[in-house]
Amino acid sequence: MLAFSFGIYGLIRKTVRIESVDGLLVETGMMLPLALVYLIYLAVAGQGSFGTLDRSHDLLLALSGIVTAAPLIWFTSAARRLKLSTIGFFQYIAPSCHFLLAVFAFGEPFTTTHLVTFLLIWTALAIFTLQSLAQRRRGAGGRAAEPAD
Repeated sequence: MLAFSFGIYGLIRKTVRIESVDGLLVETGMMLPLALVYLIYLAVAGQGSFGTLDRSHDLLLALSGIVTAAPLIWFTSAARRLKLSTIGFFQYIAPSCHFLLAVFAFGEPFTTTHLVTFLLIWTALAIFTLQSLAQRRRGAGGRAAEPAD
Protein backbone atom coordinates (compact mmCIF):
# COMPACT_ATOMS: atom_id res chain seq x y z
CA MET A 1 0.00 0.00 0.00
CA LEU A 2 2.81 2.40 0.84
CA ALA A 3 4.52 1.97 -2.53
CA PHE A 4 1.22 2.36 -4.39
CA SER A 5 0.04 5.39 -2.42
CA PHE A 6 3.40 7.17 -2.61
CA GLY A 7 3.65 6.40 -6.32
CA ILE A 8 0.24 7.97 -6.89
CA TYR A 9 1.24 10.90 -4.68
CA GLY A 10 4.39 11.43 -6.77
CA LEU A 11 2.40 11.33 -10.00
CA ILE A 12 -0.14 13.84 -8.72
CA ARG A 13 2.55 16.19 -7.38
CA LYS A 14 4.39 16.00 -10.72
CA THR A 15 1.34 16.81 -12.82
CA VAL A 16 -0.55 19.33 -10.68
CA ARG A 17 0.73 22.82 -11.42
CA ILE A 18 1.06 24.29 -7.95
CA GLU A 19 4.20 25.46 -6.19
CA SER A 20 5.76 23.25 -3.50
CA VAL A 21 4.85 25.34 -0.46
CA ASP A 22 1.34 26.11 -1.75
CA GLY A 23 0.77 22.42 -2.47
CA LEU A 24 1.92 21.45 1.00
CA LEU A 25 -0.48 24.03 2.45
CA VAL A 26 -3.38 22.47 0.50
CA GLU A 27 -2.36 18.92 1.53
CA THR A 28 -2.01 19.93 5.17
CA GLY A 29 -5.34 21.74 5.10
CA MET A 30 -7.02 18.62 3.75
CA MET A 31 -5.54 16.46 6.52
CA LEU A 32 -6.04 18.98 9.33
CA PRO A 33 -9.62 18.01 10.28
CA LEU A 34 -8.73 14.31 10.52
CA ALA A 35 -5.58 15.05 12.52
CA LEU A 36 -7.42 17.33 14.94
CA VAL A 37 -10.14 14.75 15.56
CA TYR A 38 -7.48 12.13 16.27
CA LEU A 39 -5.47 14.44 18.57
CA ILE A 40 -8.61 15.39 20.50
CA TYR A 41 -9.47 11.70 20.84
CA LEU A 42 -5.97 10.97 22.22
CA ALA A 43 -6.20 13.89 24.66
CA VAL A 44 -9.62 12.77 25.95
CA ALA A 45 -8.38 9.18 26.28
CA GLY A 46 -5.33 10.39 28.25
CA GLN A 47 -2.90 9.17 25.61
CA GLY A 48 -1.82 12.52 24.15
CA SER A 49 1.80 13.68 24.25
CA PHE A 50 1.64 17.43 23.79
CA GLY A 51 1.48 19.30 27.09
CA THR A 52 1.97 16.19 29.23
CA LEU A 53 5.74 16.38 29.77
CA ASP A 54 8.16 19.32 29.87
CA ARG A 55 8.46 22.25 27.45
CA SER A 56 11.45 20.77 25.64
CA HIS A 57 9.31 17.76 24.72
CA ASP A 58 6.56 20.07 23.44
CA LEU A 59 9.15 22.06 21.46
CA LEU A 60 10.47 18.88 19.85
CA LEU A 61 6.93 17.86 18.91
CA ALA A 62 6.27 21.27 17.33
CA LEU A 63 9.59 21.27 15.45
CA SER A 64 8.91 17.81 14.07
CA GLY A 65 6.48 19.48 11.68
CA ILE A 66 9.36 21.34 10.03
CA VAL A 67 11.39 18.15 9.85
CA THR A 68 8.43 16.52 8.10
CA ALA A 69 7.54 19.44 5.81
CA ALA A 70 11.01 20.19 4.44
CA PRO A 71 11.49 16.81 2.68
CA LEU A 72 7.98 17.03 1.22
CA ILE A 73 8.73 20.46 -0.23
CA TRP A 74 12.05 19.22 -1.61
CA PHE A 75 10.38 16.10 -3.06
CA THR A 76 7.78 18.19 -4.88
CA SER A 77 10.45 20.47 -6.30
CA ALA A 78 12.49 17.49 -7.48
CA ALA A 79 9.45 15.66 -8.87
CA ARG A 80 8.89 18.43 -11.38
CA ARG A 81 12.46 18.28 -12.63
CA LEU A 82 13.03 14.52 -12.79
CA LYS A 83 11.48 11.70 -14.78
CA LEU A 84 9.08 9.48 -12.82
CA SER A 85 11.37 6.47 -13.37
CA THR A 86 14.22 8.39 -11.71
CA ILE A 87 12.00 9.33 -8.78
CA GLY A 88 10.91 5.71 -8.46
CA PHE A 89 14.51 4.54 -8.38
CA PHE A 90 15.39 7.01 -5.62
CA GLN A 91 12.46 5.75 -3.56
CA TYR A 92 14.44 2.53 -3.00
CA ILE A 93 17.45 4.29 -1.53
CA ALA A 94 15.92 5.44 1.78
CA PRO A 95 14.37 2.07 2.72
CA SER A 96 17.60 0.31 1.76
CA CYS A 97 19.60 2.68 3.96
CA HIS A 98 17.14 2.12 6.81
CA PHE A 99 17.51 -1.62 6.34
CA LEU A 100 21.32 -1.43 6.40
CA LEU A 101 21.24 0.85 9.44
CA ALA A 102 18.93 -1.56 11.25
CA VAL A 103 21.18 -4.53 10.56
CA PHE A 104 24.62 -2.98 11.09
CA ALA A 105 23.95 -0.28 13.69
CA PHE A 106 21.09 -1.75 15.70
CA GLY A 107 21.80 -5.46 15.35
CA GLU A 108 18.52 -6.46 13.72
CA PRO A 109 18.54 -10.06 12.49
CA PHE A 110 19.52 -10.58 8.85
CA THR A 111 18.04 -13.83 7.65
CA THR A 112 18.39 -15.65 4.34
CA THR A 113 14.94 -14.38 3.44
CA HIS A 114 16.11 -10.79 3.96
CA LEU A 115 19.19 -11.44 1.82
CA VAL A 116 17.20 -12.96 -1.03
CA THR A 117 14.64 -10.15 -0.93
CA PHE A 118 17.32 -7.46 -0.83
CA LEU A 119 19.24 -9.06 -3.73
CA LEU A 120 16.10 -9.46 -5.85
CA ILE A 121 15.06 -5.84 -5.39
CA TRP A 122 18.49 -4.45 -6.23
CA THR A 123 19.00 -6.90 -9.11
CA ALA A 124 15.72 -5.70 -10.60
CA LEU A 125 16.83 -2.09 -10.15
CA ALA A 126 20.19 -2.84 -11.79
CA ILE A 127 18.45 -4.49 -14.78
CA PHE A 128 16.07 -1.54 -15.07
CA THR A 129 18.95 0.95 -14.91
CA LEU A 130 21.06 -0.91 -17.49
CA GLN A 131 18.06 -1.20 -19.81
CA SER A 132 17.34 2.52 -19.43
CA LEU A 133 20.96 3.43 -20.16
CA ALA A 134 21.05 1.18 -23.22
CA GLN A 135 17.79 2.66 -24.49
CA ARG A 136 19.08 6.18 -23.93
CA ARG A 137 22.29 5.44 -25.85
CA ARG A 138 20.33 3.97 -28.78
CA GLY A 139 18.07 7.02 -28.82
CA ALA A 140 21.08 9.36 -28.83
CA GLY A 141 22.80 7.59 -31.70
CA GLY A 142 25.53 6.14 -29.51
CA ARG A 143 26.54 9.43 -27.87
CA ALA A 144 25.51 10.66 -24.42
CA ALA A 145 21.95 11.91 -24.39
CA GLU A 146 21.02 15.42 -23.30
CA PRO A 147 19.41 15.71 -19.86
CA ALA A 148 15.61 15.54 -19.91
CA ASP A 149 13.66 18.66 -18.96
